[in-house]
Amino acid sequence: MSVVQILPRTEEPVLPAPPVEPVAGVVPVATRNEPTAEKPAAAPMSEPYPVDRAFHAMLARFTGGISPAALLLAWFDWSFHLAAAPQRRMEITNDILRDTGRLLEVAAHAMSSGQKPWSVIRPEGRDRRFKEPQWEAAPFNVFAQAFLLGERWWHDATTGVRGVSRANDAIVEFSVRQMLDMLAPSNFAMTNPEVLEKAFQSGGENFVFGWQNWYGDLVRMLSAAKPAGNEQFVVGRTVAASPGKIVYRNELIELIQYRPTTVHVRPEPILIVPAWIMKYYILDLSPQNSLVKYLTDQGFTVFAISWRNPDARDRNVAFDDYRKLGVMAALDAIERIVPGRKTHALGYCLGGTLLSIAAAKMARDGDDRLGTITLLAAQTDFTEAGELTLFVNESQVAFLEDIMWQRGYLDTAQMAGAFALLRSNDLIWSRLSHDYLMGEAAAPSDLMAWNADATRLPYRMHSEYLRKLFLDNDLAEGRYQVEGKSVSLSDIHAPMFVVGTLTDHVAPWRSVHKLHYQVDADLTFLLTSGGHNAGVVAPPDEPGHSYQVMTKAADAPYIGPDEWLKLASHVEGSWWPEWSRWLIARSGKPCDPPPIGYGDIDGLPDAPGDYVRT
Repeated sequence: MSVVQILPRTEEPVLPAPPVEPVAGVVPVATRNEPTAEKPAAAPMSEPYPVDRAFHAMLARFTGGISPAALLLAWFDWSFHLAAAPQRRMEITNDILRDTGRLLEVAAHAMSSGQKPWSVIRPEGRDRRFKEPQWEAAPFNVFAQAFLLGERWWHDATTGVRGVSRANDAIVEFSVRQMLDMLAPSNFAMTNPEVLEKAFQSGGENFVFGWQNWYGDLVRMLSAAKPAGNEQFVVGRTVAASPGKIVYRNELIELIQYRPTTVHVRPEPILIVPAWIMKYYILDLSPQNSLVKYLTDQGFTVFAISWRNPDARDRNVAFDDYRKLGVMAALDAIERIVPGRKTHALGYCLGGTLLSIAAAKMARDGDDRLGTITLLAAQTDFTEAGELTLFVNESQVAFLEDIMWQRGYLDTAQMAGAFALLRSNDLIWSRLSHDYLMGEAAAPSDLMAWNADATRLPYRMHSEYLRKLFLDNDLAEGRYQVEGKSVSLSDIHAPMFVVGTLTDHVAPWRSVHKLHYQVDADLTFLLTSGGHNAGVVAPPDEPGHSYQVMTKAADAPYIGPDEWLKLASHVEGSWWPEWSRWLIARSGKPCDPPPIGYGDIDGLPDAPGDYVRT
């Protein structure tokens, strides 16, 4: 996604952009055979109406970063059209009267032996709030059914009102759902039978432990400390521990070359381009679930980009700087280490979007260094980007820009809060019940520790990303420009392996699937079980994984997502071996491993490097 740069207005003063400075304590290294890295563009951007921007930034502290104007406009759209729909109002009124009558009948016979639980409504398959058998007993079953009926009624009342825009419809339904989630009977001790049973069995100790959990979390939040238990996951020791060396560094990235674990390796290296909204080591967690280790054990030479965590000095780093100083700089460094060999490039999430743009630009300009392209949960068309689009409209983007304008970057807490809202039942309210009411603190995990190791996003880059990609969808619609000329994904002809995850709330798999009609290449699409992170981190020894997969030739007819689900073969197990076989089929015969780095790299640290620790 690219951001539309705001041109300076003659009647408003232009605030000069602070220069991009090196990271404190890190000296950029230029080795003998290495050209000096190009610095990020620091073109000054116009900042009109600073008082208004400061006011919006202050307001955001009370709204959680959500634009009040965007919410009010959506609610006005819904309420006005509902007020002008008397038949629809009569219908939803009849619905609530009918449901209330049925519920009262159930409540009147709740204690009778013949009364079956969930006789009026039952939880949907993925709703885990009422799954325990205690919820089948009276009166708790009545509480749960009353809540579920109210939830269904509000969903029916806020969706499908004729005349309401699709975006405003989704915003109203989402905001109502957030309010209802707070009121679920599972969130209160006196209406939660699991909590009451635990209190009876423990003599109320669960509330003591719950208080301790709550107070500990509060202290850690106020002191910006890591969540409890995360101290056992140490970067470079227990996570991000695959042995390797930093072989290249510039102002934005460190390039890691991992040491081989086999006598011979495939001649084509793999380059991993992670998203910079997260630390790269999601793909190098503990040794038992590290994709990096799995690849080196399969006989591949693996390189990975580690992005520097930006701060206020990087406010004017542009989206295209991530392409130039990230993907292209890494490919140039790899070419010096293994000259004359094509690269298998992998992009994860936003890193996959960036890799797609870089690949389209390379194809446009005749640069054929990419042998294959793999995208993991990465979108290139953002018209159906899931509930994240609720936070991306003109009002919300302008509000978010004002928040970032004051600091020069998007705060980690801001982004974490948005993602938590998308799965509030799992990430907020279930934790309240489990940790604070049941008094059972969740066991820490490497994935949770990584998730808490958040990063910031530069002001200009994130604004460009939101505007050009999410808001305007320039890449999918042929308007996205790189170096003054448009790029098109249809220019990509390298074989592609594209992974979507079944329950992805960040990059919905149907959105990822759209690449089928955007590129002119052989495309293997794989849909794996799990979500945005857990579906990707799927080691072969871990049970419970499955996937569907099918390959479409470049000249084959397009197959839509619903038809694809019916036709694609189903396989039990991890998708990693499937991808490894696909890579091996497109690689040369094993050979001796390449050297580690080029030129004088003694001044550079071992993996995981310095940038991942910032």
